[in-house]
Amino acid sequence: MSLRVFDDAGALAAAAAAEVHAALERAIAARGHASLVLSGGGTPAATYRTLARGPAPGGSWSQVGVWFADERAVPPGDPESNLRLASETLIEPAGIPPANVHRMAADRADLEAAAAEYESGFPGAADVVVLGVGEDGHTASIFPGSPLVFEEGRRVAAIRDSPKPPPLRLTITPRALREARQVLVLAIGTGKAAAVASALAAEGDPGRTPARLVRDRLWLVDRDAAARIAPSE
Repeated sequence: MSLRVFDDAGALAAAAAAEVHAALERAIAARGHASLVLSGGGTPAATYRTLARGPAPGGSWSQVGVWFADERAVPPGDPESNLRLASETLIEPAGIPPANVHRMAADRADLEAAAAEYESGFPGAADVVVLGVGEDGHTASIFPGSPLVFEEGRRVAAIRDSPKPPPLRLTITPRALREARQVLVLAIGTGKAAAVASALAAEGDPGRTPARLVRDRLWLVDRDAAARIAPSE
């Protein structure tokens, strides 16, 4: 586990953007291209805006493919769409080519087919994944009590019973998170403190707190979100 605690949201966003940028530059230097997997939510959005204002990794965003950790069953222009959030905060401001953006079509009638299609193109080892944490301890769209916590085969799965609306979604799975080269987990505010503490505790059940699946990755949190972490963690 690697934990960094920040005094405010702005400092966290700057640090997270720097981590993402560095990971993408390393990938481009090593392989000529990079893959970035994005999540929705207010906390990652600040990081995306900061990233968009900075220099393009490797000198050009054309070398970066953009993927998604999860998506709701809504049209791409819906206010709840993670694609819309990413487009407004990063993709359009940074000038990332539309052809490099891989939408999760969670609004398709055949959700299982959409999951299989997305998985067929999803990078086997994503260069960097940006995640948030819900107050209930979920990450991506892997919720407490979901059998997906124990998914070992697929990298992308359909959800039909999300406890948060809408019930229909697509999400990457623990396998995709485990295989990623770098994962950043971001959390801000007292509302996330209990979930962060549970996720980072020395012992615990990922079935109750799915964010424990990425406990050993890089966590960037503000002081409020860190308030309940045990001193020994």
